[in-house]
Amino acid sequence: QVQLVESGGGLVKPGGSLRLSCAASGFTFSDYALTWYRQAPGKAREFVARISGSGPDTNYADSVKGRFTISRDNAKNTLYLQMNNLKPEDTAVYYCYRVPFYWGQGTQVTVSS
Repeated sequence: QVQLVESGGGLVKPGGSLRLSCAASGFTFSDYALTWYRQAPGKAREFVARISGSGPDTNYADSVKGRFTISRDNAKNTLYLQMNNLKPEDTAVYYCYRVPFYWGQGTQVTVSS
């Protein structure tokens, strides 16, 4: 069974950093691209970043370019999102995703002073 479990969220001040992790199991990890999405209160879920199965190809939402870095460790079956220079508008529940319909339960990120 495919499982995705996010961790690493928390409360951080504006300008601070967090690293999110998504531990995966139940499939051949390196065969699949993985994506981070986020959903803020009262808003639709939005794309954040995507990484190819082997890792060389990445894509980012314009709102996070230059601040966030997506990466993966295929030996550990883990996806990461390094978030730097966090802003209040980054406050959301962050989810990892694998096609066609696999989602983690999410981890809360709150950016506030």
